[in-house]
Amino acid sequence: MAGSEPPYRRIAGEIRRRIAVGELRPGDPVPSARQLTREHGVAIATATKVLALLRDEGLVLTRSGAGTVVAPSRAAVPRARQSADGPELSRERLVRTAIALADAGGLAAVSMRQLAADLGVATMSLYRHVRGRDDLVLAMADTALADAPLPAVPPAGWRARLELLARAQWAIYLRHRWLPHVISMSRPQPLPNGMAHSEWALRATAGLGLDTQLRWHAALTLMAYVRGIATGLEAQAHAEQDTGLTDEQWMETHEATFHQMMTSGRYPTLAALNEEVDLNLDTVFEFGLHRLLDGYAVMIEKNA
Repeated sequence: MAGSEPPYRRIAGEIRRRIAVGELRPGDPVPSARQLTREHGVAIATATKVLALLRDEGLVLTRSGAGTVVAPSRAAVPRARQSADGPELSRERLVRTAIALADAGGLAAVSMRQLAADLGVATMSLYRHVRGRDDLVLAMADTALADAPLPAVPPAGWRARLELLARAQWAIYLRHRWLPHVISMSRPQPLPNGMAHSEWALRATAGLGLDTQLRWHAALTLMAYVRGIATGLEAQAHAEQDTGLTDEQWMETHEATFHQMMTSGRYPTLAALNEEVDLNLDTVFEFGLHRLLDGYAVMIEKNA
């Protein structure tokens, strides 16, 4: 019965209809979760489920700076158009297109079928350039890492060199928020540009009196730290786009609940320190990086 349909499915169905009839076209913004709560009188959690359902169906994607938008059409583009209107398909063009899709909608937005539609080619033609999606994702990761090359002449001192590497990786993760979820710290991947980062980190500690064990642990711990903080970037972006609320606005909507918890007497330390502070992923990254390098300085002095 229609009346028994959950509200989030009913609302999703209406947006789905608007996309199907062309009222909402590829690239057009769809109502944010905040708009849906106002227009349909539902809770923010229900509105968020609407957008999550449409994203799972591949009908919408999250685009940085634009919010949730209608995904590119999945309709096949005639192959003749590719040769007439655009450059020939190459591995680089394929990888760059996949990166753009991932930057806009996360790795879930990257499928061979969607790439073929965007590139105007047959899906099977993609396999002349990559063995499959796993191979493509690795190529995407290596290409993304190459977008922030390390300088040919490193700065003086181990600390400056490691800090430069950490900041370069942080900048890459900010541009490509899907990337931390690809990089593995326990299973080395055949990524030439990733190996260049490891080479840089190991060279930074040469001649300091550290044995091989310490140098490898110092290099990997630094890179694992940056990657670990960066894994929160994509979830943060999705949450903001789905709810239409910044982190600060989200906290404001839950202020009464947190106040009740803080004044319950169960969390005296939290209550005592419950004042406004500048706290976000950037500040956590900065704080942790400096403390980590401070610890390295003590280790190096001890082993000198």
